[in-house]
Amino acid sequence: MITVVGTGTGAPLPPGVLAGARLVVGGRRHLAAAPVPEDAERVVLGPLAPALDVVGRHRDRGHRVVVLASGDPGFFGIVRALAERFGAAALDVRPGVSSVAAAFARLGLPWDDAVVVSAHGRELRTAVHACRAHPKVAVLTGPDAGPAELGAAVPQDRLLVVASALGDPERERVERVTPAEAAARDWGTAVSVVLCLDEARALSAVRTVAGGRTRPAGWALAEDEFAHRDSMITKFEVRALALARLGPRLGDLVWDVGAGSGSVAVECARLGAAVVAVEKAADGVERIAANARAHGVYVDVVCDMAPDALAGLPDPDAVFVGGGGAELPAIVAACAARARRTVVVAMAALDRVPAARAALTGAGFSCDGVLLQSSRLAPLPGDVTRLAATNPVFLLWGTRIPVSEEGVAQ
Repeated sequence: MITVVGTGTGAPLPPGVLAGARLVVGGRRHLAAAPVPEDAERVVLGPLAPALDVVGRHRDRGHRVVVLASGDPGFFGIVRALAERFGAAALDVRPGVSSVAAAFARLGLPWDDAVVVSAHGRELRTAVHACRAHPKVAVLTGPDAGPAELGAAVPQDRLLVVASALGDPERERVERVTPAEAAARDWGTAVSVVLCLDEARALSAVRTVAGGRTRPAGWALAEDEFAHRDSMITKFEVRALALARLGPRLGDLVWDVGAGSGSVAVECARLGAAVVAVEKAADGVERIAANARAHGVYVDVVCDMAPDALAGLPDPDAVFVGGGGAELPAIVAACAARARRTVVVAMAALDRVPAARAALTGAGFSCDGVLLQSSRLAPLPGDVTRLAATNPVFLLWGTRIPVSEEGVAQ
């Protein structure tokens, strides 16, 4: 049996948990603080594979193995790697308090509605976009993905809470800082977790499902769910297919270029993505912000003209282009140069389709499209119904073609 013990956030080791252990594995500070038997082999956790090999050799000999980990080892911890290698039945897991639970406890805040993202050994951008989209996010940090890097990238109206050395009575610190203050400091190696909070929304309604925002019950909302000008809004039939091709999700960043009323931007935010809406008209910017508030989501709105407005934005996973006029080919090309996954373009003017398609294929995207022409039920006098045709719209989408290490498209 491999005993996995969570420690390091204030709770003492269970009495006798190390008795008879022939191998004790853990971080340097865990081993230094634990009464490891003198005849037990010690392995300081660094690269995981060699440590698992040692665990395997001792287990094969029937030796008692104890693994010391921080907080709850089943929460972004070593339990996953041990279970994959040796099977869950071989583990006796004794969890401690996770760093996330401890950090929120220090603030006196509930965390059943928090999104938790690990940036340890992973891309920081996923954590950044979760912080953009959600009001309460806990980020497990790592090298080059700490409070300074996070502070340099998240919205400046957020509060960052940096929790360091949680559970250590002499070294523990819980500091509230602005993103700019976080970006300007060297935080060292003792950071346990960073909380990113929108203080105005830090306390939500009582929940029945833990985690971030629950997925909406429906999407492709009717046009009257949004404030808009003179029917200048992406119709719900078009929006439904656009959302399917964009695939917005937690950790993604989506651009809505030529956003108009922001209906696509708001729908992407409702599905969990961070969103930047680019709109040149000042009254349009106000409408987008109002629509985001009405649907309880956050959309970062940029009042400027594309493609110049795109230069200072972080790279998106997906882009929706809903406007552009004569500048459309240049806008599509600029979006395709930056998009990591897909670009979707909606056009009422068919003569713009070839240039938009050429911009996508020229950037290395596969390209497809469809003309959407729908007719909606509409009442007539005499309690009868007719079909009322909506304006046809051509929807074009490009998907980035994966490239192998040799540079050959797969």
